[in-house]
Amino acid sequence: MACLVAVARVAAADPSPPPPPPPVTVPPASFTPSWDLDGTYLWLGPLGAASHVDAQWDSTFGAELALVVVRERARLGLVGVDLGASRWTERGGGRVWVDGLVGTHLLDRMMGISLGPIVELSDLAHPRLGASVGVWGFAGITPFARLGAVADLGMFAEIGIHIALPILRR
Repeated sequence: MACLVAVARVAAADPSPPPPPPPVTVPPASFTPSWDLDGTYLWLGPLGAASHVDAQWDSTFGAELALVVVRERARLGLVGVDLGASRWTERGGGRVWVDGLVGTHLLDRMMGISLGPIVELSDLAHPRLGASVGVWGFAGITPFARLGAVADLGMFAEIGIHIALPILRR
């Protein structure tokens, strides 16, 4: 019993509080301003278009993946490449393309041109090669117009909208 009383007195005799923990310091945040859109982007999104080909109008729906570098304050404000695929609604088959993109600021919007090869696919014929040149403008969505030619089909004209959704920014 004497040992228990002695241990209780020693435990009660240590009135000093534990030392305070060291202060936590957090470095200031280094977020880029939301108005600075410069960077490299990977965009993915749906597209729809109306095309006049083979003396008829038809529509296409598909998707486009674009890798672009944006430099808003540079004369050449956007440089990139896109890969797209779409399916015809009436004709059967579809289209696959790769375009080079360049853009600049006009009328307070990013506007530019595209140029590249096309492969026209059909349910009943061999793939046909072609090429196109287009104009586009970015306004949250990306309306575009394209002129091109495909072997054995001739010329085509197309107007449409691409919804570019950023999936990566560096």
